[in-house]
Amino acid sequence: MAPMPLPPAPEIDVPETLGYRVKNKVLGPPLHTDQLEHERLGIPTALAVFSSDCISSSAYATEEILRVLIIAIGGAAFSLVVPITTAILVVLFFLILSYRETIKEYPTAGGAYMVTRDNFGLLPAQVAGVSLLTDYVLTVSVSTAAGAAALASAFSGLAPYTLWISLLFVGIIAFGNLRGVKESGKIFAIPTYFFIGMMGLLIAWGSVKWFGGTLTPAHLDPVGQVKQDGSPMTGFFYGATLAVVLHAFASGGAAVTGVEAISNGVTAFKKPEWKNARVTLIIMGFTLGTLFFGLSALATHVHPIPYTEGTPTVISQIGKEVFGGGAIGTTMFFALQAGTMLILVLAANTSFADFPRLASFHAGDSFMPKQLTTRGHRLVFSNGITSLALASSVVLLATDAKVDRLIPLYAIGVFTSFTMSQAGMAKHHVTKKEHGWRKGLFVNGTGAVLSAIVDMIILRYKFMEGAWVICIIVPVMVYALTRLNKQYESEAHELERDARTAAEAPVFHRHTVLLLVANLDRAAAKGIQYARSLNPDELRAVHVAVDLHAAEELMDKWLQLGLSRFPLELVDCPDRRIVRSVIEVVSEALADGRTEVTVLVPRREYRRVWHRLLHDHTGDSIAKGLARVEHANVTFVPYQLGQDLVEVGA
Repeated sequence: MAPMPLPPAPEIDVPETLGYRVKNKVLGPPLHTDQLEHERLGIPTALAVFSSDCISSSAYATEEILRVLIIAIGGAAFSLVVPITTAILVVLFFLILSYRETIKEYPTAGGAYMVTRDNFGLLPAQVAGVSLLTDYVLTVSVSTAAGAAALASAFSGLAPYTLWISLLFVGIIAFGNLRGVKESGKIFAIPTYFFIGMMGLLIAWGSVKWFGGTLTPAHLDPVGQVKQDGSPMTGFFYGATLAVVLHAFASGGAAVTGVEAISNGVTAFKKPEWKNARVTLIIMGFTLGTLFFGLSALATHVHPIPYTEGTPTVISQIGKEVFGGGAIGTTMFFALQAGTMLILVLAANTSFADFPRLASFHAGDSFMPKQLTTRGHRLVFSNGITSLALASSVVLLATDAKVDRLIPLYAIGVFTSFTMSQAGMAKHHVTKKEHGWRKGLFVNGTGAVLSAIVDMIILRYKFMEGAWVICIIVPVMVYALTRLNKQYESEAHELERDARTAAEAPVFHRHTVLLLVANLDRAAAKGIQYARSLNPDELRAVHVAVDLHAAEELMDKWLQLGLSRFPLELVDCPDRRIVRSVIEVVSEALADGRTEVTVLVPRREYRRVWHRLLHDHTGDSIAKGLARVEHANVTFVPYQLGQDLVEVGA
């Protein structure tokens, strides 16, 4: 028999709390669960939400390549930047093809985590998932720090405040995402397309000037530029060793991070989800490839030099030379810087879209706190969004929001998850042997091999620069998650054991209610009122007498109430072990073997957390102690201090 629809809830006017009213004002009214379908994204909005991380890499990947090459071979670096960019784009090409296969086979989302879990098991899935989660945290940190650096490139007076600007950006993006997926997509779509448009204009304008012979190398202030240790020579790599080239490749590899984001968020797309996700993936890959290659090509002619402090950035130097001076050129330059700043900051939005989803998958498998599976006020995973904002803020504070200190930590996690995901897809094709499986095996197998190679290169050349931190954090986090999972499984096993037998056990026909009374106050009065409504077989109040004089005064007040059927019992407690005394009283009531005991504990609720710190938690200790006693139950009777009581149905 199909379940009947729930009846509509009665409309009772219960005043909302101040906190809830503020939340409504700030985030908007709550979205009903059945509105989740309408929160889905079309291709244009989804491109802005899920690809901003990937596309934003084009703003700094060329600079990271040059930062390595110029130190080693000076000006000859500009002859190698395009070949290295091309090699990175080959990896991008295969990753795009690989994730097209992933989206097709796993249209319910989950990306690397789900693929690894289904093909290699839960423990390897934690490695893939944790690697990606740490990279999402770093993406937010890198993106906001790079956005602050771009802002400081345009307005040098802001350079000392890049850390605080970065933290402000994190807060703004977190706030936008707490308002809902569709809402954040609308907010962040315009800046994303503005950057794409400005980059397209930069490349087109620069190409026209290049072929017209009017694009000249930049004239830069040498103070603060990265120092050149080597000199250009002849040979295949112009004097650079293979190690230097691989190091530059590893630094520029950040350009392909974020490719997996769409596969993690397929369910956020409008129907047909998987088809729209694949189309968006292709558009994202083509856009990134065009912008990255175009900027690297312009760099070979403009000859920008990275600076030690990170500003002015390479993209700003190219923009200055391409757009030139004058009113129009200056306007275009500042528009480019604005677009760059916005896309770098909004790259963090991809992490805010994916981190909460991925964390919810972990939590659903009992490897992370269950609170991460709960959708909040606006149908987003609010706890995941808040956790990401806090974690990335800690990273920014630890690195002083310096991009060059963050980049070495970046990318190793995502390429680890790339490798495991694509290897899992290769196994999937071999196991399922679906139609066209050989093509899928070639694509995903190639993607796995390339990802593994890039991962090893990054590990080799970024290890001492900071990648070792990730190599420690990921195993530690995986261990912590497995311990958490064992705890959840242990709890579930204990709760399920003999649950039906316990539920069907004979009910004791005698019920005793004991009301614990410390003082005769409003909290105790509410407890008295509730206790009298229960109509048990035996009803009595209990006061654990630590201070005999105070106990006698309480008895005098109690007798004045005139509650003849509700006696007060004083229990002497000379050793001040209140919890022990209560357990003894309850055990005495249970001694006949046919009584169920309910202990009522009046409890004050406080408006502020620090108010609670001013009082003891004896009630909680009593509940914990009685939890071990069979047929003893504890009910807290709350009394809210500092607020008027709400009467319902009056």
